[in-house]
Amino acid sequence: MLTCDDYLTPGSLDEAFGMMASNRGRYRIIAGATDTLPWAREGRAGDVHVPALIDITKIPELREVSIDDKRVRLGAATPVQRFLDDSALARALPAMPRCAVWFADDQIRAQATIGGNIVNASPAADATPCLMAHDAEVEMAKSAGGKVVRRRMKLDQFVTGPNRTALTDGELLLAVECDALPGFGGSFEKVGHRRSLVISLVCLATVLKLDEQGRHIRDVRLAIAGISAKPIRLAQVEDFLRNGPINAERLEQAADMPVSLVASRTRQDYRREVVRGFMLRGLINSARRAGCNPIVLAPELEAAYA
Repeated sequence: MLTCDDYLTPGSLDEAFGMMASNRGRYRIIAGATDTLPWAREGRAGDVHVPALIDITKIPELREVSIDDKRVRLGAATPVQRFLDDSALARALPAMPRCAVWFADDQIRAQATIGGNIVNASPAADATPCLMAHDAEVEMAKSAGGKVVRRRMKLDQFVTGPNRTALTDGELLLAVECDALPGFGGSFEKVGHRRSLVISLVCLATVLKLDEQGRHIRDVRLAIAGISAKPIRLAQVEDFLRNGPINAERLEQAADMPVSLVASRTRQDYRREVVRGFMLRGLINSARRAGCNPIVLAPELEAAYA
């Protein structure tokens, strides 16, 4: 059970930093609280009392979304459901709507925030590999000398390990900025112990762009979670595939490359099989959505993994 003395809802960054300063050492930041409540459940953290819960979802800057031809900015309190409701956002971030479909259930998607999923820093996080595949950067801020001081870093550097990030004391995650990739095909593959409300054993985000003939890969981005201490970008596989033809032989080779990266504590053999299958299926599905020439993919390969 989770209890608190004060539930605070700042309406601005200045208010939030003021509340954090006056409750230093006795507060917890929440947005959707969809990770906080399970954490406080009996058997995880036991009964938990937090003197002050500071809910940052009322801060306008943290809920703003902007999209242009090159970049997308997502306020940290953007709910996951928005990737299914906003068609412009879905076009710009083609892996994210497929991730959102897999994300818990309708009620949790409406409440859970993109920033919360990142800050929770689960090794099996769903949104983090998708955003990493879109070259995401995070923006953080803290109050210093009466001013709001901001800084940025790559998302793959921000998450430092299981449930650990680069956030410092008194700092908030404000936003995520990533590449807009309209015209790319996107895919998100995920498996867990059950079919709904599932925590990933493995999940893979794939986005790629083909040439005008739909036969060569111009660009590809891949990121995976659930196989190591934190989500990782598959840069070596990307380099292998980029600017090459798309065919069954190359896809099979690419699918084998990340299998050796599996370093999870449990079910390693199973995860290796899943990684290979997900690589094939993710690349095939992304290629199809990017307009791949139908005669390029071997029918038997597509039938097995698409």
